[in-house]
Amino acid sequence: MATINTIYGPLPQNILKQLTKIKLLVCDVDGVFSDGRIYMGQQGEELKAFHTRDGYGVKALQSTGVNLAVITGRRSAIVEQRMSSLGVKHIIQGCEDKETAIMQLQKELKLTYKTTASVGDDMPDLGMFAQSGFCFTVQDGHPSVKQQAHYITQNKGGFGAVREICDLILLANGKLNTIHGASL
Repeated sequence: MATINTIYGPLPQNILKQLTKIKLLVCDVDGVFSDGRIYMGQQGEELKAFHTRDGYGVKALQSTGVNLAVITGRRSAIVEQRMSSLGVKHIIQGCEDKETAIMQLQKELKLTYKTTASVGDDMPDLGMFAQSGFCFTVQDGHPSVKQQAHYITQNKGGFGAVREICDLILLANGKLNTIHGASL
């Protein structure tokens, strides 16, 4: 199988070809955009850390016309604020049935599973995988999710994994080095 050397290591050509079809990237939040830990304060406030490199990747990918969405089982004002600041238009929170949610999103955007990629880190994300033509997981994802993913990132969740995925989709479309802007 022919491979292409990328900034993330050798990648089979067939994977890059599949990534040229992606028009929608759907991401889980906890364990993907964050490291999966939730910090709770004395008054019940919740804190999460997001990586600016992921923010840059999201903005870069969206600038090429790829839709980005998040589907998460938890509800958090922090997620709403962070994703809105990145221009993510499709923010679905408190969702236990991610498979149905992704199908509704595909219908709304007039897209199919073949043009959809998803990224998750744990068992609740497998519903998204069932409706995606390409499935990513993070380097520290659950072993069952890794078994079903087409690609496992070099980076851990919350530490640039989303940026890596965005970079690979941009690379596949010949746009990786054409995007410029600020980190967010």
